[in-house]
Amino acid sequence: MSMKPLQVLVLICSTRPNALGPTVGTWLTKTLAPSAHALGVDLVPVALGDLNLPFLDEEEHPARGVYQHEHTRRWSETVAAADGFIVVTPEYNYGMPATLKNALDYLSAEWAWKPLGFVSYGNTSAGTRAVQHAKQVTSTLRLISLGSTVALRIADAQQHDSFQPADHHAQAAMGMLEELARLAHALAPVREHDRATPGPVPGSYAKRLHPDDAPHVTVLQRCCWVDEAIANDTLRLPALHETPAQVQQWLTDWHATGLWHTERLLGMVRTIRRASTLHIGRLAVAPDLRGQGLGRWLLHTAEARSQGCDRILLTTGTHSTHNLALYQQQGYIPLPAANDDGQVSLRKDLTS
Repeated sequence: MSMKPLQVLVLICSTRPNALGPTVGTWLTKTLAPSAHALGVDLVPVALGDLNLPFLDEEEHPARGVYQHEHTRRWSETVAAADGFIVVTPEYNYGMPATLKNALDYLSAEWAWKPLGFVSYGNTSAGTRAVQHAKQVTSTLRLISLGSTVALRIADAQQHDSFQPADHHAQAAMGMLEELARLAHALAPVREHDRATPGPVPGSYAKRLHPDDAPHVTVLQRCCWVDEAIANDTLRLPALHETPAQVQQWLTDWHATGLWHTERLLGMVRTIRRASTLHIGRLAVAPDLRGQGLGRWLLHTAEARSQGCDRILLTTGTHSTHNLALYQQQGYIPLPAANDDGQVSLRKDLTS
């Protein structure tokens, strides 16, 4: 699970001139600003009217994710990047606005396994019938509706020609955001699993590591390189001393793959191409999971990036017997001389 802030889109649905929706959205984001900061949430207002989405005009079914139009691709990228949503909606004739239904219908997988809260407004029912209507659609898209909602009666919220909902509405909004943040974190492994490559053990999955994953990588490195330090009788191993900021830097420069199970990083490997040589490094598996083939699987994953290369190079400690045995079993040949820092390089030629 990434350590980056949660991105929550606040979808303003009404597009009528002089509609109340933008005012409700502004009240909501201002009210939630302190709670959002404390919870590590970035609230991003999105007015559906500004998206310029025509009525659904894609030939392919949204489930295929094949988009011909630029407006669809932009909307797809926006929704895919989000971790959750709050819909600010009026009620039109016992239902949700057509703008919301249309925006939902454009996409499919981008919505899945993300929490969804509602802030409704209206007259007699405070917009609650629009929410019930919307939930029929959002549940089909595998959006997870919160139990907490905020329902505003317009007459009660209007005070002296200004929009001022009562304190209990603000409390309800903060409770909704707290529930949304908890659920977004809980669902993150499900979202990642859907987007990632299945891993070698049940429930595991592989995905590229990004700078936001630096805290997880730092912990894994320090767990794994203790044995290396003991085997090679040295503490001069960068992986033992790198700070999260330093790890973040090399995660920017290298292509690193992480093997995950729920929010735990089980293993990793990194690669970088220099000229016609693929360099592999930082192959690591959590100590309690060694001997199950995870290291070999990660090594093969790294080697798959060698297309167009003449050779692969990697290094390990001169006394790291388990590592040396693994690499030699996979066709790597130790180079004649060890490095001055107690490391030995191994090579695999890819051309005959």
